[in-house]
Amino acid sequence: MELNTGQQRLLFAVVVVGLVGLGYFLISGRHQSSAAPPAPSPRATPTASSTASVPPATVPPPAPVPATSGGADIYQWLPFTQADLTTASRATLAFAAAWDTWSYTESGTAYGAKLAGLVTSQLAATLVYDYGTSGVAGPRLSGKQVSSGTATIDSITSFGASPTSITFAVSIDQQITGTRPVASGSGLYSVTVEQDGGHWLVNNIELSSLGNQ
Repeated sequence: MELNTGQQRLLFAVVVVGLVGLGYFLISGRHQSSAAPPAPSPRATPTASSTASVPPATVPPPAPVPATSGGADIYQWLPFTQADLTTASRATLAFAAAWDTWSYTESGTAYGAKLAGLVTSQLAATLVYDYGTSGVAGPRLSGKQVSSGTATIDSITSFGASPTSITFAVSIDQQITGTRPVASGSGLYSVTVEQDGGHWLVNNIELSSLGNQ
């Protein structure tokens, strides 16, 4: 069936309108699909606290702070300083070792010279005298005895002022060798040192108790 001119024009207009409608539909649909989806509604996110929540009744009270921090300076109550104590103890140990270290070849003068600067002049005279008595010097010479002494300080037993003095309990070990069997052992002595200017000198030594002999 052939269409006349009027019918052809009408059909063309319908096709054009249909194509325009189809194009608009496609364009609007593509625009909606490419748009970003709506943002979700904000939601509160719980955050962990740095410390757990504890009821006030369960929190222990803080520990009491000591009245003083650090140890007390005990030297404020003593007639000597820490440096004095160090010097006095060194002088005591040096004396104790020298006192019990000797040789049968050593004269009283040489023995006394070792003690110089470690003891008072009065004590030095007493010790040199004892060293040279026949009851001590005789066996030492005949037995060719050689003695070696070592000492350790056990404690402070007392101290005084005017002049400043410290008394130590000192353990002295003595090892003696010679041509004959001799007694070697250890003893506990009370050794007192006093301050003389910038020095500490031993002014007394006496036996406190004996160890193994």
